[in-house]
Amino acid sequence: MTTPPRARLVLADGRVFEGEGHGADVRATGEVVFNTSMTGYQEALTDPSYGGQILTMTYPIQGNYGVNDTDDESARLQVRGFVVRELTDLPSRWRSTQTLGQYLEAAGVPCIAGIDTRALTRHLRSHGVVMGTITRDESASEALARLRSEPAYGTEDYVAEVSTDSIYTFNHEAAVVVPENAPHIVVLDLGVKRNIMRHLRRRGCRVTAVPHDTGAEDILSLGPDGVLLSPGPGDPMLLDHVVQSARGLAGRTPLMGICLGHQVLGRLFGAETFKLKFGHRGANHPVRDEVTGRVYITSQNHGYAVDPDGLDSAVEVAQVHLNDGTVEGMQHRELPLFTIQYHSEASPGPHDTEFLFDRFLDSVRNKDASS
Repeated sequence: MTTPPRARLVLADGRVFEGEGHGADVRATGEVVFNTSMTGYQEALTDPSYGGQILTMTYPIQGNYGVNDTDDESARLQVRGFVVRELTDLPSRWRSTQTLGQYLEAAGVPCIAGIDTRALTRHLRSHGVVMGTITRDESASEALARLRSEPAYGTEDYVAEVSTDSIYTFNHEAAVVVPENAPHIVVLDLGVKRNIMRHLRRRGCRVTAVPHDTGAEDILSLGPDGVLLSPGPGDPMLLDHVVQSARGLAGRTPLMGICLGHQVLGRLFGAETFKLKFGHRGANHPVRDEVTGRVYITSQNHGYAVDPDGLDSAVEVAQVHLNDGTVEGMQHRELPLFTIQYHSEASPGPHDTEFLFDRFLDSVRNKDASS
């Protein structure tokens, strides 16, 4: 059995973790974040909201059920690098077609295994997320010097990297027959996951995805019955062009914003956004509905949040995070427009809030009935 090469994870604050190199033999640089989900590594690796980041999984064993051909949430792996405690090469699942290590290597993504991910997570929780690099061919001091010359995560527009380059019709759910006169939902792709579009198509919708820089008039020319602003990576304060597109859509078509889309619509209605110390990433985040008092367990993946100070009085905070009180949902008092900070499509995570897609489509049908 071949002994894996040595690798290092070097953080910008000088902390160094030594481990084994797996996946691709390349360097990787990005913001180091952690996810607390016990399963769902394939969905997480292909989630565009991880653009520009090195992902750490807190659950100690990764790869135990392999990788299959259907659970990708986008067309490629989106993370810059992967950090795990133990990477198994003996998966056990009937759907598995390859090991996690093979999957990472084929995609050109490096992995470091064998480090104390509990210590790394505690460090990030205490000091906040930080830039880091995975390397096999440099000393710790060499890697640190290179890392400190790299741009900070919050200065880069990762939406432009992960968004589609052209308009396309989503038809992955080939078994679902959708009539030509079905509701037409346009997804403004800021880093959309496939499961969002699956949910819409399974509910009988025609679904079209458009690039992040598509203007309001171009979106409206497609004849949408509703527009969904998708999740995605990075700082929403860099997305003035998306805010401008949303301004041209509000009041002219029903809108739903998820995660980054939620933050963009918050900005549209006067709010600023701020960076969380270590973000919300995992499948067990409690969210309370402020009207009903009901608590939902949600899947989340974001490092920024909406500051409710400055929100237009026409918009109310509808949901909050029970751990830190941050804004998890907003709704307009008059327009067919609402937002959520979490991932109602899961993948991975609980299905508690899938009904919000039905709520969105109810607003679409109500618009048609009143027109």
